[in-house]
Formats: sequence, structure tokens, C-alpha cells
Amino acid sequence: MAATATSVVAPSTIDRKAVFQRYATYAILLGVVVWLAVNLIHSPSQFFSAGAEGFSNGMLYALIALGYTLVYGIIELINFAHGDLFMLGALFSGFLLTTVMGADHSNLLGWVLFLVTLVATMAFCGGINVTLEFVAYRRLRRAPKLAPLITAVGMSFILQFVGLKWNGSTPKQWPSVLPEGDFGIGGFRVDYSLLAVVVVTVPVLLLLRWVVTSTRQGKAMRAVAQDQDAARLMGVNVNRTISFTFLLGGALAGTAGVMYQQVVGTTAYNLGYQMGLIAFTSAVLGGIGNITGAVLGGLLIGVIQGFNDGLPYGFGQRWSQSVVFTILILLMVFKPEGLLGRPTTEKV
Repeated sequence: MAATATSVVAPSTIDRKAVFQRYATYAILLGVVVWLAVNLIHSPSQFFSAGAEGFSNGMLYALIALGYTLVYGIIELINFAHGDLFMLGALFSGFLLTTVMGADHSNLLGWVLFLVTLVATMAFCGGINVTLEFVAYRRLRRAPKLAPLITAVGMSFILQFVGLKWNGSTPKQWPSVLPEGDFGIGGFRVDYSLLAVVVVTVPVLLLLRWVVTSTRQGKAMRAVAQDQDAARLMGVNVNRTISFTFLLGGALAGTAGVMYQQVVGTTAYNLGYQMGLIAFTSAVLGGIGNITGAVLGGLLIGVIQGFNDGLPYGFGQRWSQSVVFTILILLMVFKPEGLLGRPTTEKV
């Protein structure tokens, strides 16, 4: 009988690798802490202002990232059209609020119309997302994973073309109905727009978590995410559950679109590419498929960007994307499943 050779990794090699990774992580964290401390000592007001700006952007990233992580968690699809759906939500909200309803000033009527626009945009983006799932993705659930991935890229180009025809090739500026100005906390200033982002985004995130964890439909979502066939045998309507997931993801993208249009005030047909890429990075950073991880990843990337762009000792806006993706690459090297993700094994 022929002997079978097997390769065994020495325990000492594994231990050395783990020790190296641990100390490399500590060195990176120590460098970040020192950098933040130097900036805080040099200019405390600028430090907190940059952090507040980054937190506001991070909330928007989290809303978009949740759409990615919800869809991936239930059917393991990276919906590359999600960023362009956010772009259409920003365009729709500006068109409805300013062009149709004529709201362009911050007053009581403008705030009421803003809430109407928010609900309408959530329904608009949710409806588009459900339509995409029904038309493009449903028939490809059993297909090789490359087929729905390429289909998602194609749908992204289609939505971007719609945005090009709607917005035009140049950026468009919109008025805002949110309160103008800022208020002081200690030695730094906070814009009222940041407060508006928090007031709108936090209840939406809490509502989403309640839906997923405490409702009958949320339990169905978790069952389908775990095993579609077993969920179907237990009486769960898989098609309806997946469509509901796409509806939730689209509504979150619509919420982010409204807030971006009101806070930033500028829309462009290719807006979804950059924002979608950052939001997808947030979902991967936090652990793709993990709701809490998507929020954490979005906030972290937003704050990191805010510090990098606004602190006196930073790389500046030109290097903003490079800083974000360098951090992501380092994390993937040391923790491939993300911050809150769970290691998975591939069945053979």
C-alpha cells in the first residue's frame, strides 16, 4: 500500500504568525491613537468639528450600507445597483420637494413637506428595488453566482443612465428646507444639519432593528437567510420575504438620498458610484451580512474621513479614498470576516 503524504503546519509557526498579527494590530492602533492625540492637543475645536462632520457622513454611509448587507445576508448577492438607487432617491426628493411642491425655505411648511418627501422617496426607492428583484434577480437565484453579479452591474448602468437623463451631465444644486446655521458646544460649532441627520436616521435604524428582530416578517427574513429550503418547508413565503428585504433596503437608500440632497445640496448622475462604493466598503468593514456591523462600519469610515479631511495633521481630501481603502485592506489581512462578522467555512 502506497503511503499518503500529508503536510502539517508546525504549532510554532502558527503561534509566531498569531503573535505577529497581534503586535502589528497593536502598532497600527497605537499609531492612530498618537495621531488623534496630537491633533486634539493642537486644535481641540477643529478636532471635534471634524468628528461631527464625519459622524454625519457616517450616518448616511450606514443607511446605504444596510441595503447592501440586508440583501447579501438573505440571498448572498452584492447588489451593485444599490448605490445608483440612492442617487435616484436624491434626485427624486429634490424634484418632488423643490420642483413639484415648491419648498425652498426653512419654515414650518417646508419641514412638513420634507417629511412627506421622505416617506414618498422611501416608497419610490423601495418600489424600484422590489422591481429589480422581480425582473432581474429572482430567476437567477439558482444560477452560478457570477450571473446575478453581472446582472447587478448591468442594472447599475441602467439606473445611472436614467440619472444622466434626469439630472444631466453636470451637477445640479438644490435648495434646502433644513434649519440653517449652527450652535456652540464648548469651543466648537455644530451645524443644525447634523442634528437633522441624527433626528431622522436614528429612528429609522431603530425601526429597522425592531422589524428584523421582533416582528413575524423579520423572523421570516432570518429563517430565509439561514436556509431557504427549510424555511419554505416551515411555511415561509420565500419570494415575499426576499421582496420585503429589497423593499427595506430600497427604503433605507431613499432615506439616505433625501438627507444627502438636503445636507449637501448637490446631485450628479454618477453620485451613486462613489457613495455606493464607500457604503459597500462600510458593510465589508463591519462584517457583510451583519446589521450592527454595517452601522458600525459606516460610522467608522465617516469619522475617519472627517478626521483625515478636517484635521490639521491629516493627508487631506485628495487622499481620502486611499486612507479608507488602506484601512479596509489592513483589516481584511488581519480579520477577513470584518469587525463583527463571523468566520465561515466553505463546504466541499
